[in-house]
Amino acid sequence: MAFVYYAIIAVHILACLFLIGVVLLQQGKSQDLASAFGGGGSQTAFGPRGSANVLSRATTILAGVFMVTSLSLSMVRPRSSTILDAVKAPAASPAPARSGSAAPATTRPAPSTAPATAAPAPAATPASPSSR
Repeated sequence: MAFVYYAIIAVHILACLFLIGVVLLQQGKSQDLASAFGGGGSQTAFGPRGSANVLSRATTILAGVFMVTSLSLSMVRPRSSTILDAVKAPAASPAPARSGSAAPATTRPAPSTAPATAAPAPAATPASPSSR
């Protein structure tokens, strides 16, 4: 199984490199090298319109190979665990009781070591227009 995994990786890397090369070789509409230096005519190895067909077909095929090898690598990996399996879950702590709900009689708040001080009273806010 490891041989298949590494063979898929090799095909995947080759597809990536060739895909990068093919995309960089493509030219936009009337954006070839000759027009960059003021030349009007386009003389390429594939002809004026032939390169678009060859390079676009190569891009389509290499993109398909890239997608298939990406999916294959996710299915045929040597280890079945992920990095998230190595992370330990935090210990569950009891949730504090809400002020509006009744707490069970057996639970008591932990004693506080801070000195008890009276909290200042909240400032009175003017009534909103909708409550008048």
